[in-house]
Amino acid sequence: MPGFILRRLLQSLAVLLLMSLLVFAGVYAIGNPIDILISPEADQAERLRIIAAFGLDQSLPQQYWLFLKNALAGDMGRSFAYATPALGLILERMPATLELAVFAILIAILLGIPLGLLAGLRPDSIAAKSIMAVSILGFSLPTFWVGLMLIMVFAVQLGWLPSSGRGETTLLLGVPVSFLSIDGLRHLLLPALNLALFNIAMVIRLTRSGAQEALLQDYVRFARAKGLRNSRIIGVHVLKNILIPIVTVIALQFGSIIAFAIVTESVFAWPGMGKLIIDSIRVLDRPVIVAYLLLIVSLFILINLVVDVLYSLLDPRVRLSESRG
Repeated sequence: MPGFILRRLLQSLAVLLLMSLLVFAGVYAIGNPIDILISPEADQAERLRIIAAFGLDQSLPQQYWLFLKNALAGDMGRSFAYATPALGLILERMPATLELAVFAILIAILLGIPLGLLAGLRPDSIAAKSIMAVSILGFSLPTFWVGLMLIMVFAVQLGWLPSSGRGETTLLLGVPVSFLSIDGLRHLLLPALNLALFNIAMVIRLTRSGAQEALLQDYVRFARAKGLRNSRIIGVHVLKNILIPIVTVIALQFGSIIAFAIVTESVFAWPGMGKLIIDSIRVLDRPVIVAYLLLIVSLFILINLVVDVLYSLLDPRVRLSESRG
């Protein structure tokens, strides 16, 4: 096991180093932030002074080497627009994005699993066909359009929920959260539902196919032959066995939800990392863009590493196949 984890860590570090090079080169190759950040009325001496202060007077390899040395010390550079450490700026917005992502996952689980079970246990019913039709819409409809429709219906026409912002926040272990107040929950509901839509459809389909497959297994037939109640068969023998792949996919989707929360945060003006990165792209705030992308890459690597380790603990064949490779 230690050797397996060490190999995974070395692979993760290699991937992170390669991604840092690609992200750095890609972001630093487009546009010139000086044209946006400096007033057109500034003279040449002022422009040269600001360019040197930002470190943009060096060649790209020199800038990357300096970035790499500082990144190893935890310094991802200073924001051009906010004049503060880029990593600190992102971490300040991270709780809002994580809160939104966690609530989106919870909504996907609480709605997707029961609806998927209903569709799998009664596939020929009208309810099951309606659920599958709705799941197709969940895959097909663009997130920004659904967000606008949610605002139009629930905020503008009905006036039930606010259309933007995070609302009242409460400190929890020093971190501001919204779900501890009624106003915060009202602000959280629409963006979380919008972000969860795709995952609700995915969980519905995973649960439906898993339930239909489990119903054909011998252990379910044996449980029915013993005369067990249908609720016990579903709760113990069906649901318990299909939760493993569902939980695995949801865990991997968590990183995607955080990465793709940009659209939802922009539509609902949610003050998270996604809105920050959109604002940074508009002014070509390179340190913030690079720090954000590397943080997202690190998150994906961490999640995949955790899933690999859990699989190796649950299934020794994973470790054996790695050792043979």
